[in-house]
Amino acid sequence: MIAAADSGASDVRRGILWVLAAMMLFVSLDTTAKYLSQTLPVPQVVWARYTAHALILVVLFAPRLPRLLKTQRLGLQLVRSFMLLSTTLLFFLGLSQVPLASASSIMFLTPIIVTALSVPLLKEQVGPRRWAGVLVGFMGAMIVIRPGADVLHSASMLIFAATFFNALFHITTRILGRTEDALTTLIYTAALGSLLSSLWVPFFWAWPSVEEWALIGLLGIFGAASQYALIKAFEAAAPVVIAPFNYTTLIWATFYGYVLFGDLPDRWTLLGAAIIVASGLYIFYRERVRRSPPPRPVP
Repeated sequence: MIAAADSGASDVRRGILWVLAAMMLFVSLDTTAKYLSQTLPVPQVVWARYTAHALILVVLFAPRLPRLLKTQRLGLQLVRSFMLLSTTLLFFLGLSQVPLASASSIMFLTPIIVTALSVPLLKEQVGPRRWAGVLVGFMGAMIVIRPGADVLHSASMLIFAATFFNALFHITTRILGRTEDALTTLIYTAALGSLLSSLWVPFFWAWPSVEEWALIGLLGIFGAASQYALIKAFEAAAPVVIAPFNYTTLIWATFYGYVLFGDLPDRWTLLGAAIIVASGLYIFYRERVRRSPPPRPVP
């Protein structure tokens, strides 16, 4: 019994370490994309992100590709991949004009929107307390976005739209996770993203410099490594355990934003982010309470 408990605690620690690494890699990916967007068209940066990612997967898994490409849910795989491609395009377009910390704060809405959409799409029951958490989370997002008519607001709305596609991406991932190999899903994501973005990239092409080619390679490395780390995190620990650590992205986004772009979040962004994080953690807490087995009666 003691050995089993130690093993379970070790798995949880490993899952937390993997998700912390995944969040750092995700923000590194976004930072590299924002940096490249200063000199390259955003649609080309999206193409670079998926094509470099796909090439890395081909190199790593070439002997296993015929087996990994077999799927029982091809239609859903394609829908999921399209959702992530849409998320990436909208997010990168907004990120080119919005500070990293602000963009990351808005994306914190994803698990809150997942909770709202799980009612019509997954037929899950959401009680009034979790609905209250959803409402408070949206209020926090409005504080970050601060609706107005300026360009910053328009770019923020692109990121806000990206959260909806990202939520649909997470829901389809949850459905596919019941039957599909994680590597199969990862390969379809990269392949479809590369294929579709290759259709539009000739219309936006600007020849990259040597430095930009190196950064494009980094996009692929960060993209593949972040997805792999997230998969390993979910293998080691339950989602309810690792989900709160997603919010560490704000730390990395603030750090990268200040070091590379001279951006620091203002007090309204910090306030809105704090409200979104608090509401998200409350929803996770209610989810954990809802799924916990009732206590055994004392004999």
